[in-house]
Order: sequence, then structure tokens, then C-alpha cells
Amino acid sequence: MPPPGADDESAGMRLTSLLFVPADSEKKFEKAKGVSADGLILDLEDSVAPPNKAAARQTLSSWIDAANGKRDWTFWVRVNPLDTGITADDLKAVVRPGLDGIVLPKSNGGQDVETVAAMINPLEATAGMPNGHVKIIVVATETAAAMFNLGSYAPAHPRLVALTWGAEDLGAVIGATANKEADGSWTQPYQLARSLCLFAAANAGVQALDTLYADFRDPDGLEASCQVSRRDGFTGRLAIHPEQVAGIRRAFAPSEADLALARRIVTAFDENPGLGTIGLDGKMYDIPHLKQARRTLASVG
Repeated sequence: MPPPGADDESAGMRLTSLLFVPADSEKKFEKAKGVSADGLILDLEDSVAPPNKAAARQTLSSWIDAANGKRDWTFWVRVNPLDTGITADDLKAVVRPGLDGIVLPKSNGGQDVETVAAMINPLEATAGMPNGHVKIIVVATETAAAMFNLGSYAPAHPRLVALTWGAEDLGAVIGATANKEADGSWTQPYQLARSLCLFAAANAGVQALDTLYADFRDPDGLEASCQVSRRDGFTGRLAIHPEQVAGIRRAFAPSEADLALARRIVTAFDENPGLGTIGLDGKMYDIPHLKQARRTLASVG
């Protein structure tokens, strides 16, 4: 359900459920392929210890080569942050046919997207890939500076397709001792980060992805949380465990009633192109409702 402003390729890229997989675990990667996630994010950052990163890059390169064919999921790699000094090494290993995009953690703003995109350009050319094929998802709230730069992602770089947010690294930066209230809701700093990420994505015209739901043994809590995410405007969610994927997909799927109403709204406006407001079943619908109806229909193709 991409927002207005997304380019054609971004609009056709389904990102409802993205599953993290350690880049050094073939067993977990093989399992992840069969869970029907929209995309798999092979993680070179937190999931791989520093002494193992070089070996993980080599393994990951071979997996990307093997995945360069027909499959029903997109291939993403979370690289190490720019301030580590090893982002370029990650990109050299993974920018090759078979890769669909990278996830950039601890981004400080739009300039970091420009920097990484410039690093990708020559690697794509060397690999014989179309310019701009490798897309970027940004984890946009993991540093203190990032919170003041969320508006800098607009206008969106052509490679940027989504913004998401994170709580754990941000908590370490600000010195928080917890990020949840007793009832499980986010504390105020994290509610702010979540909301600003959502607004920043809308401002840039890219998709907004909600952060991880940490307790993979709580499927009911996950689905309830995802329903709130969809209500608020997020178009998808990150998953930390294969068992979370089905719940995310269910929660973000529009109901038959949603689809039926969306079709009626679109049809009514199509049949009355000169009107800015229409009435259906005693309720008034205007152009913002039309835009939302089209997004709903686009989410199921």
C-alpha cells in the first residue's frame, strides 16, 4: 500500500512483511525462504559478531548469486552503519545480481542515503545491473541526530523506498532504562520516534514500516499491535522470527468489507469526475477518502 509520490518501481514493491535473518546462518536462511515473507533481510550488522563479518560477507555473496532467479520474495541486506567504516566492504560483497536492496541502520538523515547511493552506483555498473535497481530502506530513528533530520529524506532519493524506526539503539543513545510502560505501550520518547518516522515517510512519499515486535511467542499481541500499525498508517512491519510473518500479513490485509467500500468509492468518483465530494449510504466521502481507497485496492493488486 505505497503512498502517493512513490515511483513506479517502489509502488510495485510489496514490503508488508520483512523478516530478519542472520547472514551467517544457512539453516535459518533456508527456513526463512519458505515462510511467505515479502522480503528477507540478511543481517550483517547486529546478528553477526565482528570477527565473523568477513566470512559472513563471502557466504552471503554466494547466497545472493544463487537467488538470482525466480522467487516470490525480495532479497535485502542490512549493512553495517556508515560510522563503522566497513559499509563499503559490505556493499562490495553484496551488490550483485540477485540483490534487491539494502537496509541502512543508524542513518542520521537524507545525506547518508546520498552517500550510500553514491557508493552503490559504480558497484551496480561493474556488476552489469540496471542503474538504480538496488533500493534502500532506512532505519531512521536510531541516533539522536536522526531525530532532528527526519524531514531531510524529502524529496526522496530515487533509491529510497521506505523508512522504518528502531527503539533499542535509540534507548542506548539517550540512556533510557526501559522503552515500554507497564501495559506494554511505548513510553513517550518512543511514541514520538514512531510518529515522526510515519510523518517523515509520508513527507518523502515512501512506505512506512513499523518496528519489530520483540516477543515472538505472543502471536495475539503481535496481530493486535499490527492492526494498530495499519490503522495509524504504516504499510508493513519488520519480523524477528519466521512465526511472526503470517500474523503480520493477516493484520495488514484489508478485509472484504474494506475492499468493497474502496471499490464503491473509486467507482463513484470515476462516474462523477466533476465532484469533489460524494455520498454513499448516508456518509460523505471526499478526495482524501478517494486516495485512501485507491491505496487499499493497490495493496492487493
